[in-house]
Amino acid sequence: MFVVVGVTGGIAAYKSVHLVRLLVLDGHDVHVVPTDAALRFVGRPTWEALSRNPVTTSLHDDVAQVRHVALGQRADLIIIAPATAHTLAKMAAGLADDLLGTTLLVTRAPVVVAPAMHTEMWQHPATRHSIAVLRERGVHVVGPGSGALTGTDSGEGRMSEPDEIFASAMAVLQAHADLAGLRVVVSAGGTREPLDPVRFLGNRSSGRQGVELALAAVARGADVTLVTAHVDGDALSPASADPRIRIRAVGTARELQHAMDDESEGADVLVMAAAVADYRPSQVATAKLTKEDGDGTLTLRLVENPDVVAGLAARRREGQTVVAFAAETGSDAAERLERARRKRERKGADLLVLNEVGWEQGFEATSNAVVIVGENGDIVGEAAGTKRMTADAVWDAVVAQRRDPGSQPG
Repeated sequence: MFVVVGVTGGIAAYKSVHLVRLLVLDGHDVHVVPTDAALRFVGRPTWEALSRNPVTTSLHDDVAQVRHVALGQRADLIIIAPATAHTLAKMAAGLADDLLGTTLLVTRAPVVVAPAMHTEMWQHPATRHSIAVLRERGVHVVGPGSGALTGTDSGEGRMSEPDEIFASAMAVLQAHADLAGLRVVVSAGGTREPLDPVRFLGNRSSGRQGVELALAAVARGADVTLVTAHVDGDALSPASADPRIRIRAVGTARELQHAMDDESEGADVLVMAAAVADYRPSQVATAKLTKEDGDGTLTLRLVENPDVVAGLAARRREGQTVVAFAAETGSDAAERLERARRKRERKGADLLVLNEVGWEQGFEATSNAVVIVGENGDIVGEAAGTKRMTADAVWDAVVAQRRDPGSQPG
């Protein structure tokens, strides 16, 4: 799992060294995000050596990779240990003036905090309010315990031991794994239909949404196969780097159909997020088409490609869930929704994810907005934000549909 460990400015930071070690030894990909104050207690070289990953506190490092949001988007779990009174107050207020703050605001992953402070600070009404707010938002609190504090003080406020934090965090992670035991197949990217050895008919899909669906499914415990048509390299890299995701590359719509039919055997959930070409050239030239061969015009005869989703839905076995995607244009939201409802019924999918696309929307963007249509045309989910957020909304709808067909998540 991709685990972010936030370390804040308290003397208990020395205990978090062992926590990071436990996580690494358990096989997790650990990324430490210390505050500047935390580095006064334990230095950057220690965190880098233990986590085996680079460490920074700055919002301005790796700007091209949008690191200040990428960590939160990729995280399967975030642990804050120690969590000082100051940090808890910032979290409750939604402040994001450093890398840890932005990571927490972006993430959809479960968050575990291990408070550590003097007794009077822990008992202060402001801290109690912060804890109440965070619990209400679903943040998991471990401790604090009672015992020796800094100096000669003793009492409630001592950070829980690393072994206890680790065990609690793993229990939270397991509880979040609502796709555990399911085999999931996700398609991503845009198919390409060759005209000749050089050119093709394609679309603007980057494949980011499909990749985020695969990453989110893995984070929730699924066994994932990602079938990729053309996917931008930077979009695919997180999935390529995750050993839990099996990747199968295809090119054309018919290749995608073959791969999805093949992978559907034994799959519990099939998600067709790929942008599939509706048509292909009736003939593919064996040599490059040149201007010398024409009269200034070029006429192409196109034939319809198979409907991959409809085929999967028609052949699905009992208990298998089929999810279709529909990219729609147009300014009338009601009209888009009606088209989506008709498309879901025509294709026979259990769920259809509608997202509006355009010149600057949906394709080639890091954000998305979706409406999820279920049986009888009911809206069973909506989300807007990063593509990881919309991916989790899709999986929420899948979990709800499998638990109670036709129900709404949450």
